[in-house]
Amino acid sequence: MRNPSMGHIFLTTNRAKRSVVLNLKTPGGRDTLLHLARTADVLVYNLRPQAMQRLGLRYEDLREVNPRIIYVGAFGFSQRGPYAGKPAYDDLIQGMCGIPWLTQQAGAEVPRYAPLIIADRIVGLQLAGAISTALVHRERTGEGQRVDVPMFEGLLSVVLGEHLVGMLFEPPLGPAGYKRSLSPDRRPYRTQDGHICTLIYNDKHWRSFFSAIGDPDRFEADPRFSSQGARLQHIDDVYGYLATILEKRRTQEWMELFERHDIPAAPMYSVPDILQDDHIVKTDFVRKVQHSSEGPLLSTAIPTEWFGSPLDEPREAPRLGEHSYEVLLEAGFPRVKIDALIAEGAVVVHRIPGGERPSRGGRLPVTGEGPGPAGHDATAPSEPACPAPQPASVVPSDER
Repeated sequence: MRNPSMGHIFLTTNRAKRSVVLNLKTPGGRDTLLHLARTADVLVYNLRPQAMQRLGLRYEDLREVNPRIIYVGAFGFSQRGPYAGKPAYDDLIQGMCGIPWLTQQAGAEVPRYAPLIIADRIVGLQLAGAISTALVHRERTGEGQRVDVPMFEGLLSVVLGEHLVGMLFEPPLGPAGYKRSLSPDRRPYRTQDGHICTLIYNDKHWRSFFSAIGDPDRFEADPRFSSQGARLQHIDDVYGYLATILEKRRTQEWMELFERHDIPAAPMYSVPDILQDDHIVKTDFVRKVQHSSEGPLLSTAIPTEWFGSPLDEPREAPRLGEHSYEVLLEAGFPRVKIDALIAEGAVVVHRIPGGERPSRGGRLPVTGEGPGPAGHDATAPSEPACPAPQPASVVPSDER
């Protein structure tokens, strides 16, 4: 990273946000948050509820100042069980949900976590869905509410949905573990000059594949391939057979053959390869941007495409406290009050060299080294496409 607290994950997950830093362990910081909550739609926290209670920021405290608020907690475990007060991080939740065990069942020499912060991200999507649902409920009824989104139960619902298998039934009809996902040969296949990813899945795909390789009778003649159920029952044989066939030609030969026969296939990319992919380049999904403090960066476009209300470019990820003064002014705090809160340590404001307060700033997309894309005023700061998110609070990580 080029500057403290501005690492790659912070920069990629905090676009389109403004940053207000409050010390919630001070009376001034807590009172400031409660003042801001009066007009907030949603408050999201990712501390243990016990920490929020110690801070005097329970749902009941927020509801008192804003009965319509949606109060959403993202933490480790349901508050209805014995793990309610336990800390939780991605690795712990992956382990408790069986992911390292599943990797070993699939052939790994030792148990491994998924090479992604997968629990945080999946449960984050569940949290977004929960917020949207709660907002619809409030729109219909006028009622705010508390919503808990525990990581353990959230990720476990995904894992068990795929891997309970026979244990779904009472009494069990078989063991746990989805055979297709756990087959050691469910992997990118080696070719003469690299690897290829393919999923020859339904009967049509398999008939086309056997015809393309000059073995059209195998689909009917070999019972392991003749139906979806048979292929699943013999999945290790099926994947193993495919591995021996695909290693006989070059990757591009297979890609062209699969394209001609409408069989799903894709190259296996490294991260640098992805950036050169023709589709990614032509859709301008990964573009160069200029961050006001971090300099040139790569940034992904918003992955959803809106046709009735297209989104503007998101503002750049903020420095911590960059918008504290700005947001408090908008909320009606007099400057003298803000200065007093800063002086007592209840509010933190990002200062840039020279001591002046930072401007609103914004993300200025550029293509190559030249000006922004057509129609974009590169002299103007980018504004969010929707009202700015409500301020987030910062509490020491030992409270998580």
